[in-house]
Amino acid sequence: MQTESELHEFRACHVEDGAAYAKFASKLFLRVVEQNEKLTEAEIGDMVDSARFEKQTIKGLSFPSIVGVGENGAIVHYNYKTAPPGVTMGTLSKDGVACVLIDSGAHYEGGTTDVTRTWHLGKPSAFYVKKYTQVLRGMIGLGRMKFPAGTPGTVLDVLARQFLWAECTDYGHGTGHGVGASLSVHEGPQGISKAHLNRVGLEKGMVVSNEPGFYDEKEGFGIRIENLMEVTEVKGEEGWMGFEHLTMIPIQRELIDKSVLSKEEIDWIDDYHERVWKSVGALLEGEGEGEGKAWLYKYTRPL
Repeated sequence: MQTESELHEFRACHVEDGAAYAKFASKLFLRVVEQNEKLTEAEIGDMVDSARFEKQTIKGLSFPSIVGVGENGAIVHYNYKTAPPGVTMGTLSKDGVACVLIDSGAHYEGGTTDVTRTWHLGKPSAFYVKKYTQVLRGMIGLGRMKFPAGTPGTVLDVLARQFLWAECTDYGHGTGHGVGASLSVHEGPQGISKAHLNRVGLEKGMVVSNEPGFYDEKEGFGIRIENLMEVTEVKGEEGWMGFEHLTMIPIQRELIDKSVLSKEEIDWIDDYHERVWKSVGALLEGEGEGEGKAWLYKYTRPL
């Protein structure tokens, strides 16, 4: 559980992290989509790490960046540096294997970040879009929920899995873990999981991840969307908690099937992207940051 002073710095470091990520993502899309380059997982990992190390407040990576292209993205917590036997490093290209899962983060002076985004830089299949949308709806469903103070994460876990379970599919990892303030990226005791062992209640000031996923090695892709969230009090409702999303990084609009979304889900996405644009865009004003700001603007427009 974080103090109010720690939470203030936590929120600020996520805006910084969003600016670094926007600069990375703009370069990734430029090189792959516009310049038709082919990038290995190692090159992409170096790009995302380098973007963060441009920040003076960074203390180090919160964990080795996970970059999985195509079917490697279906290996949960895959690392190209320690790949299982028989697994070769993937290469991303717009006309070849065009999807990549990137799980990365850093320790800043004021807090810790941990974010997963799955990007498709080519032409996704209808099945890919369907599964991406189901994962996103699960992340939104959990992130929008209000609950009595002290509710354990195991009670909330099904909210993230509901659209996958409706089709008898699932993911084989927990939905959320606790995060420390520039300490440990996996810091308990709180968590969100379908395992019934952790009965620790969620309380104001805790920070927890929200990261549902879908993995299909046969189809050749993995999808995970992860934000960090702060547990907050619901205004005007004593004893009730909710979540405030800390992560300030866009969600890829082209991969969302808007036709299956409710008005509340569309409003949540648009409100989230508006927050990201206003918070992060203001930091991308310096020399050499125009491409990052242009990319951020494009990916934070309303649905």
